[in-house]
Amino acid sequence: QVQLVESGGGLVQAGGSLRLSCTASGIIVSIYNMAWHRQAPGKQRELVATITRGGNVVYTDSVKGRFTISRDNAKNTVYLQMNSLELEDTAVYSCYAENALSKRGYWGQGTQVTVSS
Repeated sequence: QVQLVESGGGLVQAGGSLRLSCTASGIIVSIYNMAWHRQAPGKQRELVATITRGGNVVYTDSVKGRFTISRDNAKNTVYLQMNSLELEDTAVYSCYAENALSKRGYWGQGTQVTVSS
């Protein structure tokens, strides 16, 4: 029943921009804590950005000033705007939703972002 459908990944040159989208069904994103994670080849999954149900946002240090997480309640969608992309940003990016009370969580399918020189 619950699905997080991601889109917006692709190939981009260093210095360029992409916007990732995560559209949810079966849950209402406005009452969930939402996050973007990424996993590069040979590395552990990393928490990139979080937006809480109250609207607070947190970023990992390596993306501060370049990435922006946001929510559109009317579209039941969470976005990750990625600017000034670097080679090290290459990874599979996954959307995650967590119920703040029950701690039940859901993962999206992941979308590939590849940054080229």
